[in-house]
Amino acid sequence: MASSATKELDDLMTSLSHFKLNDTSQSSRETACVKPQKPPKQPSAGPNNQLDSMLGSLQCDMNKQGVNTTAKGHCSACNKPIVGQVVTALGKAWHPEHFTCNHCNQELGTKDFFERDGQPYCETDYHSIFSPRCAYCNRSILDKCVTALDKTWHPEHFFCTQCGQQFDEEGFHERDGKPYCQQDYFELFAPKCAGCNRPITKNYISALNNKWHPDCFICMDCRQPFKEGSFFDHEGQPYCEIHYHAKRGSLCTGCHKPISGCCITAMFKKYHPEHFVCSFCLKQLNKGSFKEHNDKPYCHGCFEKLFR
Repeated sequence: MASSATKELDDLMTSLSHFKLNDTSQSSRETACVKPQKPPKQPSAGPNNQLDSMLGSLQCDMNKQGVNTTAKGHCSACNKPIVGQVVTALGKAWHPEHFTCNHCNQELGTKDFFERDGQPYCETDYHSIFSPRCAYCNRSILDKCVTALDKTWHPEHFFCTQCGQQFDEEGFHERDGKPYCQQDYFELFAPKCAGCNRPITKNYISALNNKWHPDCFICMDCRQPFKEGSFFDHEGQPYCEIHYHAKRGSLCTGCHKPISGCCITAMFKKYHPEHFVCSFCLKQLNKGSFKEHNDKPYCHGCFEKLFR
């Protein structure tokens, strides 16, 4: 078959061309079958001349059988003429065995290949050398790619560092170069409310050297918000005025209001002076002179009438 013969010729010429010491011109190969009748000087039977003779004879025989042995250009790799099978790629011609991966030298033939800076690469080496790598598994990314935190990731490998869940429409938060979902980020890194110890994610109140959710900054006793933002500090906790004084024992036993001025202490209790009165006649007990009965103060007159 002509095609088989062409392939055999190409293979033979390529094999023989590796042993030639000097290239011969295309015109000399095309006319190699025309032998001079009486050359002025018989050439020496060196290796190059022997190869030229063999190649010339083979070309003549192929031409007689109707097989075109005209060179199809010069191989981009070895720069020798191509007769027979040829690979055309990257705008150049190659011997099939010379069209190889620039990295591993594997023959590419009819395989898929990739180009980089004018050089061919097999698929494996191209992705290994040039494709972006996943920041999680360090493998080449061949399809879809996520770019975040100045790194590239397989989409399935871009997930929360803490819980391992992929991110939803809320996106992600970054800490020390690592991605976190919103819930874990706030749980791990957001300041905690001094009232409920939960993360503070929005507005907050700064008081008593702590941060508070606005709804958590209330009186620790009555759980009511502070009027006009005024509060009292007792052992690092906020209180309204009434419960602050109650904690400190400075509420008047008579009116249950804070004592801010003069104070009378009696029966382990405190009173405004005007509220320390006889429990029967309600007269103010002057100078603290009183009689006690059932934990109640009485003036001397009422005490004598009631209990003597």
